[in-house]
Amino acid sequence: MKKSIALVLALLMISVLFVGCAPTAATEPAEATEAPAAEATEAPAADATEAPAAKTAADVKIVLLLPGQINDQGWNASNYAGVVACNEQLGTNMEYVEAVAEADFESTFREYAERGYDIIMAAGSQFDEAAATVAASYPDTLFMLVNGSNNDGDNLCPLFPKEYEASYLASIIAGYITTSGKFGMIGGDPNQAMQDLMAVYGKNAVSIAKERGLADASFNLAYANSWSDIALGKQMSENMIDEGADVMFAYANELGLGVINGAIEKGAKVVGFSSDQTTIDPATVVASINFDYATMYVWAINNWLQGNLKGHQTIEVGVAEGIYFPVYTENCPQEAIDACNAAVEALKAGSVDLKAMFD
Repeated sequence: MKKSIALVLALLMISVLFVGCAPTAATEPAEATEAPAAEATEAPAADATEAPAAKTAADVKIVLLLPGQINDQGWNASNYAGVVACNEQLGTNMEYVEAVAEADFESTFREYAERGYDIIMAAGSQFDEAAATVAASYPDTLFMLVNGSNNDGDNLCPLFPKEYEASYLASIIAGYITTSGKFGMIGGDPNQAMQDLMAVYGKNAVSIAKERGLADASFNLAYANSWSDIALGKQMSENMIDEGADVMFAYANELGLGVINGAIEKGAKVVGFSSDQTTIDPATVVASINFDYATMYVWAINNWLQGNLKGHQTIEVGVAEGIYFPVYTENCPQEAIDACNAAVEALKAGSVDLKAMFD
């Protein structure tokens, strides 16, 4: 009897061992192999899909820093038009910050880079130094400066509009509307791009005036060292007109509005620049060279989305790309219109060497 009980107990213990151990051995190895299998397949799949997703128009994070107000009817307004065009035509959610003070350039760049923005754009060569300083610390952010010149970095890709082509068109109109042969010219800051466009404008306007018989034709060029002081622009404009200038030309953001105001009060003419400034007063601003930066921005951002724009390169655009074009009023002489239109075609054909006029 004792042997029978012992035998039964032994059999029960063996059966319990099989019931308790068999499932554990079957599931644990399965769990141990499933995790590595998931890591091996899911990680590459995520890498393959994340890159394109980061470059879809709706998700890409882009901001534009502006040195002035978007209602300046000049440089800032032209660049802001690019933000609107990208959002409307490409479906981006591009942002902008207006009136960024020079003292805040670096900190503003850094703020948006820290927030993981894909592209930080800035409108103006005055941002060049700050962008180069900050860019090295944020290799995953592309810094794209309009009118910039520094491409010495894997994530520095300046867009360089050939503004001297626009000033060339403006100089042709000025050369035909002057009666005294005296040209007043005011720039915001004497950076290299500004010096080049002013040299082209001044030399060509004087040359045309002399061809028209104004032997004493000359230009008076001054820099305000300001982009926003409207009162200063008006004062400088009035002083130049008092000294004989009858055609004014300015490239200085809001300060340029002051130049136009001075011309209105003094009865001089103006060739507008950077936006259609004929709407301010068509009797004074008889023609204007408009900057179609909306087209330029859409082209640039679309090329980046397609992977065609990278650092270490400067992208140049001008009349041939449809960035600059003249706007005329009924107060602009037909000979000026004809000569300017002919110049547009010559620039598109590449038959004019404007760099020869640089100082």
